[in-house]
Amino acid sequence: MSLKDRLFIAGQHLAPQHAISRVAGRLAESKTPAIKNNFIRWFIRQYGVNMQEAARESVEQYENFNDFFTRELKPGVRNVTARPGQLISPVDGAVSEAGKIEYGRLMQAKGHSYSLIDLLGGDLELAQPFLGGEFNTIYLSPKDYHRIHMPITGELRSMIYVPGKLFSVNQTTANNVSNLFARNERVVCIFDTVAGPMAMVLVGAMIVASVETVWAGLVAPQRSGVRKVTYEPGKVVINTGEEMGRFHLGSTVILAFAENRVEWAQGVQAGAPMELGQIIGKYTKA
Repeated sequence: MSLKDRLFIAGQHLAPQHAISRVAGRLAESKTPAIKNNFIRWFIRQYGVNMQEAARESVEQYENFNDFFTRELKPGVRNVTARPGQLISPVDGAVSEAGKIEYGRLMQAKGHSYSLIDLLGGDLELAQPFLGGEFNTIYLSPKDYHRIHMPITGELRSMIYVPGKLFSVNQTTANNVSNLFARNERVVCIFDTVAGPMAMVLVGAMIVASVETVWAGLVAPQRSGVRKVTYEPGKVVINTGEEMGRFHLGSTVILAFAENRVEWAQGVQAGAPMELGQIIGKYTKA
């Protein structure tokens, strides 16, 4: 690891992560034109955001930075349809790792793995159906579209908020901070699908002001410990390609399926770019 990377990691350990995120959240909510317009313009230049894909191309059209960051795309920019038996990417981003959940652990990066049980909030019963199954971790960079869609039609069974740290989730941190995704603040969504249970884990990160879902609104941050909400069958059903949530200032989505239900498409491997609606695998009905 280079000196620059060492300093970057050390700084995250020492920094008041939640305080920094709260300050960033307040800045992102500012409606003052001189602040929000200049901030958005700087961000577009810095990260190469493709505004031609956005439904609103002018920075003046956004109420604040969060409104820009969670911007919608123009109709037809992404193809979010899938044939029966196909899974689509829920986001724009890049694969961090994908593969089999072996001995109850998911690969984080070379030399690093973490516990499925820890990822899902310490609930063995919740984790049990996914043991031996498949996972896919997709990282959203600052330039990406930050709304999250369904890879397959699902009926929401439960949502679990798990408090934690707010380390950055880029590849440098993933390579060097152990148990990263099981340490960071996260929202675990358990869906029932035709392919069996699916976990969608929305992982928070440094300066992520909040995570939202379409059924509960703002979910994180919260001050209390692990919180679980159970939903009545049929109350929340979201179809393939429909929006299920969004990040305010970006992070990572982790998908998990039961054993022998999903086969990832060729090329779905660490570093591979992902686009919302892209076919990422196929499933077998439960």
